[in-house]
Amino acid sequence: MIPADTKRRARTSGGELAYTDEGDGPVVVLLHGFPQSSFVWRDLGPLLSSRFRVIAPDMLGAGDSEKPVGMPLGLVAQAGYVRELLEGLGVDRYAAVGHSVGGGVAQLLALDGEGVDAMVLMSATAFDAWPTRLTREIQATPPEQKVEPFVHAGIRAVLLAGMSDTDRITPDQLVEYLRPWSGPEGVEAFFRFADAMDGEGLSDREDHLAKLEIPVLIFWGEEDAFYPPAIAERLNAAIPTSTLGVLPGCRHFLVEDAIGTIGPMIYEYLRARYLREPHGGHGDPSGIVTIQLERRPPWVDLAEYEEDAWHDVDEEGEE
Repeated sequence: MIPADTKRRARTSGGELAYTDEGDGPVVVLLHGFPQSSFVWRDLGPLLSSRFRVIAPDMLGAGDSEKPVGMPLGLVAQAGYVRELLEGLGVDRYAAVGHSVGGGVAQLLALDGEGVDAMVLMSATAFDAWPTRLTREIQATPPEQKVEPFVHAGIRAVLLAGMSDTDRITPDQLVEYLRPWSGPEGVEAFFRFADAMDGEGLSDREDHLAKLEIPVLIFWGEEDAFYPPAIAERLNAAIPTSTLGVLPGCRHFLVEDAIGTIGPMIYEYLRARYLREPHGGHGDPSGIVTIQLERRPPWVDLAEYEEDAWHDVDEEGEE
C-alpha cells in the first residue's frame, strides 16, 4: 500500500492528479475503474515494474487525486487529463492497461490520439453498454441517502457482487478502498464521479476500433454481471488485432479475482507484443508468443462417470 502523502502529484487543466511512477523502461499506464483507485494495481504494478516504467494515476475526482467541484469527470475528460499527465512527464509512447471505466479511458487514448502502442482491457466499459444499471441506481440516490454509511455499504455491496471470492480482500484493503470516499467531501466526490458516467465517448465507435493496428489483449470474467461477456465478444469482433480470454468463475473485478492468473499473462503479452522481445530461450526474433485463450472444454467440470459418457461416442458422433 502506498501512503497518499508519498504519491507524486501533477497539475492538469481539471485539477491535481495523484499518481505512482515506478520502474524503468518502456511505459505502461494503469487505469483503474470506479469506485476503485490506483490501489487496485498493488500487485500488478510491482510485477510489471521489473521490466517497465509503470505509471498509475488516480483519476481526477477519485483516490488521492483532487476532487474538484464543477470540473468534467466523464471518460472523455479523464482521457484528456491522463494525456496531460503523460505529456508533463515527457511520455509520448506507452501501453495502456485499463479495467472497467479505466478500460474505457484506455480505448479513448488509443482512438483519439497518438502514443498507444499496445492495450490491455479488462471487463471494460465499451460501446453504449454503460453506465451500468448499478451506476444508474447510484445516480438516482435521493439526497437523504447521500451519506457515508450508505456509500460505504454500497461499495461493499459492489465488491460482493463483483467478486467470486470476497475473502481475497483483507479488512485493511477494504478500508483503503473506502478511505477516498469518506467524510462529507469524500461522499460528495463519490456521487460527482458516479454522475459523470454519462455514456458519452464510446458509442458508435466500432468503425474506429476496426482501424486499430495495435495489439490488444482482452480479459473478461465469464460471470461478470456488470458488463456481460457478450460485450467482450463484441469488442473482440470489432478490433481485428485483439485476443480474448474469458475467465471461468470470475466476475467483474478481475484484478482482485484472478491476479495470479492474469498478472503473468499481461506481463508476457506486453513483453512479446509491446516490447517485441523474444522469450528467454525461445529463439523467435519476432517476439511473438502464442497463447491459447478459450473457455474450458465442457467436460472439465463433469463428474468422472459423466466425462466417460461425454467421450463415449461412435465414429458418427452419436452416443
